[in-house]
Amino acid sequence: MPTACATRVKVLIVDDSAVVRKVLAEKLGQQAGIEVVGTAPDPYIARDKILRLKPHVLTLDVEMPKMDGITFLGKLMKAQPMPVIVLSSLTPKGSKTAIEALAAGAVEVIAKPGPAYSVAEAVDDLAEKIIAASKMRPSRIDPSVTAAPVKRSHMVETTHKILAIGASTGGVRAIETILRGFPPNAPGTLVVQHMPPNFTTSFAARLNQECAVNVKEARDRDSVMPGQVLIAPGGFHMTLRRSGASYLVSVKQGPRVCRQIPSVEVLFDSVAKCAGANAVGAILTGMGDDGAKGLLTMRNSGSHTIAQDEASCVVFGMPKEAIDAGGAVKVVALSNIAQTMLQCASR
Repeated sequence: MPTACATRVKVLIVDDSAVVRKVLAEKLGQQAGIEVVGTAPDPYIARDKILRLKPHVLTLDVEMPKMDGITFLGKLMKAQPMPVIVLSSLTPKGSKTAIEALAAGAVEVIAKPGPAYSVAEAVDDLAEKIIAASKMRPSRIDPSVTAAPVKRSHMVETTHKILAIGASTGGVRAIETILRGFPPNAPGTLVVQHMPPNFTTSFAARLNQECAVNVKEARDRDSVMPGQVLIAPGGFHMTLRRSGASYLVSVKQGPRVCRQIPSVEVLFDSVAKCAGANAVGAILTGMGDDGAKGLLTMRNSGSHTIAQDEASCVVFGMPKEAIDAGGAVKVVALSNIAQTMLQCASR
């Protein structure tokens, strides 16, 4: 990460295409605040240049000789975590590869706009994300995250306990870590992760394969039940509502709230109103302030409230805003959030 006095973010470009490397190096080098310190055609050369050039941010292709980008990303995040932006023709919005890249530790995925000669079209967006990524602090992958999934069982009874989770940048891995810590009969759980349309379908499917709880992208009027996690679909707000003794979700389009759709704020406000003291809320890593006021609303309604601590966040933005606003009763490391949420729900 650049120091406060640093004026330029050092970037290493990893791509097997000589044309792409040339275009990116030239165009990014013209962007204010960015210095391209080198390029690499494959992960092995990239590894050596990372050690020698010490870049702040890496741009990484997926299809490369000798080792694919996702495999290299996983190894890098275990050995020497750093902000990585995946730029590839294999990562269109919503693709399985994009979700795999985020789960492996990428802070952003950007689809190449087309043939190599048009890569320059993506440079303005890429430059903005590089500057933002340089301020992030990816952590080493916890080996327990890759543990074998637990055999799941369906739970059909309703519950008065609700868990609500909100996250943004860095949230893909954080949410996976938490949900892996839930038993098959965990309280019904609602999740907002800032993602565009189509991403959330693949995200939910991946989590459903790897967790003991059942995970699905939420649909309007889905029941909230023990053993089930509902992910807010990209482009839609998700709210909790009550029907007699049961809970349902509403999934609706609407204006952006805190610049986001889905919005954590919208979910937390509805959970405070409908579940109150029967709910537990957790706000995780992410930029901005989405969910900060909503967590305070939950706390004031009697909910247990948790914020991820700074040391385990990729970006200590949303949790910090929630803490500063007085919304978080507990500040907890990522590795302990699942256990803390379950303990709070059992009281």
